[in-house]
Amino acid sequence: MQATAFTYDSETRSGQVLLDDGTPVPFDAEAFDAGGLRLLRPGQRVRIETEGSGSALRITLVTLQTF
Repeated sequence: MQATAFTYDSETRSGQVLLDDGTPVPFDAEAFDAGGLRLLRPGQRVRIETEGSGSALRITLVTLQTF
């Protein structure tokens, strides 16, 4: 699934992405670390993997979207 980076805190390695429908979804350091990234800037397109649905939706991986 694709999303857009919305916020990122380099100290906690956590933040939020915006799904294409505008829904913000938080991610934790574990999901960030799973993608092997060092930094994330707001506005970057990312690929995410999730589990659960609705209010239980959880991001398990955040990485850069490449074409």
